[in-house]
Amino acid sequence: MARTTRLSTIRNMGVIAHIDAGKTTTSERILFYTGSSHRLGDVDHGNTTTDWMDQERERGITITSAAITVEYRKHQINIIDTPGHVDFTAEVERCLRVLDGVVVVLCGRGGVEPQSEMVWRQAQRYSVPRLVFVNKMDRLGASFERTLGEIREVLGATPLPLYLPIGAESRFEGVIDLIHNRAIYWDQDTQGAEFRFAEIPAELHDEAGVERRHLLETVAAEDEALLEKFIENDDLDVEDLRSGIRSGTLKHLFVPVFVGAALRNIGVQCLMDGIIDFLPAPDEVPPQVGEHPETGEREVRPPAVKGPVTALVFKTYTSGGETGGGRMNFLRVYSGKLAEGDFYYNSRLGEKERIARLYRAHADKKSRTKEVLAGDICIATGMKKSRTGDTLTDLEHPLALEELTFPTPVVMSSLEARVTGDEEKILNALGRLSEDDPTFQVSIDDDTGQTVIKGMGELHLQVLEDRLVREFNLKVRLGKPQVTYRETITSISSAMSEYDRTAGGREHFARVELKVSPLGRGGGFGFDEKGGAGSIPPEFIKAVETAVRDACDSGIRYGYPIQDVKVHLVGGRAHEVNSSELAFRNAAMAAFRDACRNAAPILLEPIMRLEIVCPGEFVGGVHQQLAARGGRVIGTEPRDDVQILRAKAPLSQMFGYATDLRSATQGRGSYTMVFDMFDRVSIEREPF
Repeated sequence: MARTTRLSTIRNMGVIAHIDAGKTTTSERILFYTGSSHRLGDVDHGNTTTDWMDQERERGITITSAAITVEYRKHQINIIDTPGHVDFTAEVERCLRVLDGVVVVLCGRGGVEPQSEMVWRQAQRYSVPRLVFVNKMDRLGASFERTLGEIREVLGATPLPLYLPIGAESRFEGVIDLIHNRAIYWDQDTQGAEFRFAEIPAELHDEAGVERRHLLETVAAEDEALLEKFIENDDLDVEDLRSGIRSGTLKHLFVPVFVGAALRNIGVQCLMDGIIDFLPAPDEVPPQVGEHPETGEREVRPPAVKGPVTALVFKTYTSGGETGGGRMNFLRVYSGKLAEGDFYYNSRLGEKERIARLYRAHADKKSRTKEVLAGDICIATGMKKSRTGDTLTDLEHPLALEELTFPTPVVMSSLEARVTGDEEKILNALGRLSEDDPTFQVSIDDDTGQTVIKGMGELHLQVLEDRLVREFNLKVRLGKPQVTYRETITSISSAMSEYDRTAGGREHFARVELKVSPLGRGGGFGFDEKGGAGSIPPEFIKAVETAVRDACDSGIRYGYPIQDVKVHLVGGRAHEVNSSELAFRNAAMAAFRDACRNAAPILLEPIMRLEIVCPGEFVGGVHQQLAARGGRVIGTEPRDDVQILRAKAPLSQMFGYATDLRSATQGRGSYTMVFDMFDRVSIEREPF
């Protein structure tokens, strides 16, 4: 039976990919074919709808995620086009938190590239159902079979082709629809808006038969009722096949694969049908789970228009100007109804915020609406304090959804005013930008008094500098990028500290004993409070943990954040009258620092994962170049007329690598680089 509820006609989906896989071009085609845009946006021509920022159109890349609402087959599709560059991975992270499904765009020539793998893992972490669109099948060296193999081997997923390419490279002309067992060709005179069905080409008939049989067997094997029909009829009708594909996709049993060339207007409508047919509606994903902000009790909040209000702020955007231009909050409404002019409870702040205006999003444009309902993605203005990760509810049903987590910055640079007297304006502008971007941090160096900004890479900092100039009309000077390090320990150590002082007219006493032990790389931070049970009152144990977490930010020797440490509360002592949270906090910090200093601390640096593409005759030179930078090649793979080198190298040695690589390969080499992990700095590269 077809589902006809309002929620069943909504799709909240995103488009994610490695940079230059054709993600924005695919999104632009969807806008055109749904009638939401009357022209085909082109990245090279700088006239795309989703890449609306000046920097995006000039650089030809997506920097900030863009939300757009379109109508197709009587369904409302809320699309978020996300960046592909690793420096803007936070945009992907916060969008995946609120999406119900995603389309992963892969380049038919490049296959599964480093950032493809990263965004795939991000979607996997949030259990978001995925479709794959193998794009650019018209490119020289494109291979559908090789891309399917990389989905299996690199991503560890089970690809389920629903369409096959007819030809490849310059001979790519259409697709074979395995669900309906037919060929589809697109009319280029109408920019792909019109297409025709035809018989499958004779030379591909056998291959299509084998692949369709595989499709039927895979889908039938996951459902007893479908398996019986398949055994009885040796086939499945279209509706049963669609139903089985949808069920398997939502259960993450396999990943439907589509194929096309978005720039040549081939295959996009098939993908659009797949979004409706195979990605979930808001009421088909697990309900939201949160905690009562006061009692801490867990509560399930199912999607329902008539349920209590539950909405998550997943992004904020502040425009520049002297007056601040105003802040926009991007919201995903999970339950209930939001209305203009009403007050809502922010569980983090513990206070009410008023929504002045509500809008439907269309990239940099927006249309006013009086209310939004469960399942919607919208923009709200007027809220002064709400930030990314905050939950809005009605006052009678408070709930705090799980906040978003983001990677820590790995590059920093000094920032100075070119005009004397602009320092305060710059700090205000940086403060507003850092509130919008969780991976952008601002601080003042205690020794030099310089303003220091931190981000995910050189491009990230350059874009932020550009925004200061264009949007805030400020003249600034960005220093040379530097690496941000981390500290950790390599052995087990214990320490005890006692705090016994008079402060604020009263006595404060606490004794805390801690043990620290190293965790594996990427282990983060752990806290074991069992040893404190009985010796420290429960109300002070939380103060100990909070103090230790705060102490991790100040470092051991060099002032860099501490990570990969497990802290064990061994014991302590409290006074019946004089113990306080202040005393336990100070004692815990001192004990933690002493223990870490005696646990053989070391410095960690960011290690990057690279994929280098170059002609075979230059491989030796690239090897030598990497070795000189402290890097190492961990694998090579021949691909047509080039070699793919996979390598790891310290970020501190990779500044300016693009120029060196071009020089070593006569301009024919290229590379992509993503963060891999923090690891020990070699002795010869220690910066101190």
